[in-house]
Amino acid sequence: MKELKKIEEDYELLRVKNLKKYYPIHGGFFKRKIGDVKAVDRISLTLKKGETFGLVGESGCGKSTAGRTILRLTNVTDGEIIFDNQDITRLRGRKLREVRRHFQMVFQDPYASLNPKMMVGHIVDEPIRNYSSNNHRDIRPKVKQLLNKVGLREEDYYKYPHEFSGGQRQRIGIARALALNPKLIVADEPVSALDVSIQSQVLNLLKDIQEEFDLTYLFIAHDLSVVKHMSDRIGVMYLGNLVEVATKQDMYKNPMHPYTQALTSAIPNPNPLRRKERIILKGDVPSPQHPPSGCVFHTRCPMAMEACKKVVPELKEVRPNHQVACLLYDR
Repeated sequence: MKELKKIEEDYELLRVKNLKKYYPIHGGFFKRKIGDVKAVDRISLTLKKGETFGLVGESGCGKSTAGRTILRLTNVTDGEIIFDNQDITRLRGRKLREVRRHFQMVFQDPYASLNPKMMVGHIVDEPIRNYSSNNHRDIRPKVKQLLNKVGLREEDYYKYPHEFSGGQRQRIGIARALALNPKLIVADEPVSALDVSIQSQVLNLLKDIQEEFDLTYLFIAHDLSVVKHMSDRIGVMYLGNLVEVATKQDMYKNPMHPYTQALTSAIPNPNPLRRKERIILKGDVPSPQHPPSGCVFHTRCPMAMEACKKVVPELKEVRPNHQVACLLYDR
């Protein structure tokens, strides 16, 4: 039903083109700029209405920074962000505030993202009060309904974050994200801080509310099995670059980029006949302050060629609905 719905709508809710997010480095006596940390470097992606796009990669690859930049929680260094047919790349002030009600974020740490001095009900209704003049009493019925939607009780409205477990706190964060009926939710490692026994409950909740509230997800994680469970399409990041984008079926059955092949080879498989030979990458991830020339992966790639040291590969479609940034497929 979900696939049919997406095909019928086929509406591009988000388009990101050549997005860059650099953090300047200052040094010396006069604190002059001496370089940049290239956290996100020229990534392009699209999200169709109702789909889940998984963004995966090692810690420090820039995926969380990409999510925050797309939501304009940090300013863009360069590139374009088109949300719901509106260019939000350089919006400021009131215009940015108005468009922000349509996208929300679920954070990694469910405790650090909640104000410990506020009652749960006030945490959840805060986004509503920010965009209306209603007081707590007027909004209370809707907030209690939201708490029920995420598996909490109405009486939890009057409690404080420290009275809940990690999984329950994340449910509070999800309820807060739903308060303004957003179109897009960026979920940044939403289950990585939770016990394994709780992770599946939160993931299933995210799937259920996606159907009910007609949501689109940008789902960020480092756990390949979690991304596979949640996503329709998957993008793989390495050192601030998007190196491969494909449907989840194609990504796991036929990974094309050498980095993706190494990642998927590490996924445990209970069937010994279907286990892949483990690909061990040599060396360390280079610093985003001084990324390698050419292909950023060539210093660790087991299939690197001389051209990889000089030529920056473009992310291009090499199979239907399968994009790869690798010179191996430029021949």
